[in-house]
Amino acid sequence: MAVPKTTVLVLDCSEHAELAEFYADLLGATTRMSADPDVMEVVGNDGTRMAVRRDHGYAPPSWPRPDGALQAHLRILVSPDDMDEAEREAIGLGARPLDTKDNGGRHDVRLYSDPAGHSFALVAHTPTS
Repeated sequence: MAVPKTTVLVLDCSEHAELAEFYADLLGATTRMSADPDVMEVVGNDGTRMAVRRDHGYAPPSWPRPDGALQAHLRILVSPDDMDEAEREAIGLGARPLDTKDNGGRHDVRLYSDPAGHSFALVAHTPTS
């Protein structure tokens, strides 16, 4: 019998409270301090979780990477009809667009960096029943 497990994505940064608030605001979630004072949790209304950890020697990821790799990144699923509003919200909260080579027309995937330099994507997603 398998032991029950769960996963939590943890992002390192220099200012963990500020980055946790960025993601809480972007995702409509709340923040809470963990048992470790260097870790803040971001908890969504549906129970999804991520965490942000203060790294006193943090160096932001570089972009663009020469090989085009993103390393790890978040994919935030958004209704196709809400992509423009989600983009305005993300940028208003401090996200920076990363992929701006084709600014015309409808985009199903839009790439940004958060205030600490981690990449994330808003992805048009239609839930299946």
